[in-house]
Amino acid sequence: MLLQTKYFGRVECPEGHLLRFDRGLFGFEEEREFCLLPFEGSEGSLLCFQSAVTPQLAFVAMNPFTLDPGYAPVLTAEELRALGVERSEELCFYALCVVRSPVADSTVNLRCPVAVNDRTGQAMQVILETGGYHMRHLLSEFGGGRGEGPC
Repeated sequence: MLLQTKYFGRVECPEGHLLRFDRGLFGFEEEREFCLLPFEGSEGSLLCFQSAVTPQLAFVAMNPFTLDPGYAPVLTAEELRALGVERSEELCFYALCVVRSPVADSTVNLRCPVAVNDRTGQAMQVILETGGYHMRHLLSEFGGGRGEGPC
């Protein structure tokens, strides 16, 4: 599928790489399909959720494990069932960002990550009730660690 994107111009998103959200993202419930695209030079830690339908709709995301190697999201049994897995560790997680200038003033939402079953392409934004995570962590809070996540 050829997509017109907000940050990358026209790109090819193979059908198998399309992520499907049954409920969309919070505030964008009508948007159900996104392509996850890495920003060049970010080594996969800075990504973009690009809408497959709306070219100007894109969300910057980060691999939360690169920020906090101890990040440990735990989903409910219902969320796990909806994503087709038994354990949270079977999923990939991405934290949405609000990019500001200077970059140190940017924030990352660790409380409401996007969980992705990378085998099926099923995705869901969730609200974590445990772990003490917040919706607006300043990037400057993190020491630049290069933690390894499952994806």
